[in-house]
Amino acid sequence: MLNGLPSTTDVVFVDTLRVEANLGPDCWGRERAQPIEVTVYLHLKESYLQAAGESDNVLDSVHYGHLTKAINTLIRSRSESDMPCFKGADDLVRAVTERAFELAGEAAAEVRVVLDVPKMILLASGFRVDVTTVKGTPTLMSSKKVLVKDIILPVIIGINPPEREEKQRVVINIVFHENDSQSPAVDYREVISKLSKEIEASSYLTLEKFVMQIVRSSCLSSDKIAAVTARAQKPSALSFAQSSGVEITRRRETFLQ
Repeated sequence: MLNGLPSTTDVVFVDTLRVEANLGPDCWGRERAQPIEVTVYLHLKESYLQAAGESDNVLDSVHYGHLTKAINTLIRSRSESDMPCFKGADDLVRAVTERAFELAGEAAAEVRVVLDVPKMILLASGFRVDVTTVKGTPTLMSSKKVLVKDIILPVIIGINPPEREEKQRVVINIVFHENDSQSPAVDYREVISKLSKEIEASSYLTLEKFVMQIVRSSCLSSDKIAAVTARAQKPSALSFAQSSGVEITRRRETFLQ
């Protein structure tokens, strides 16, 4: 970015393609097809869309209709049996990424795939895998982050006398940034389950302490976790505001010193 101005970018995308796929166990441990949402961003070579922008001809671009059909066909063709058609979310993301590169040909510089699986984590309203892969490394994830969205837990938290007597709802969002090590895949169901048990067995005076404990436990939950951002909000804290909250980001090495 030069002088605060954005760089030149050309992106073709398909937003929130709704399909079903068997990714293995759902939040209840049952292996069956579940609803998922797939978003794909084709980051094209610099100024690639200049020709289509001048000719007004779709043939000079990457057809997002063809991209949509290709992803649909890929997922449906592997979902015809009752067995898991993908070995988890990473396997589906990798397959979609490879198909997107094939379709875009030389036009694509990188592919970003965002996979939402609402029924993956029992205590959360959403589970998202967000992966960007640079061309030339189609089998490697150049960057990966996982969002566990809106975990709602009852917690003793606060300094006021009523807050020390009654549990109140706290809404938690956690972003896990993974490294590219060969460590075993992270079991996010297990991570969130253990974290929720730790929280429910404890009490806190401040959100700062509460969030820092979440960040610490999350960073140390796996060698594959490089960094964590955690946000916690108290919907009942302020009468005339939607919520009050704290957000903290730390790298794993912070807690290894």
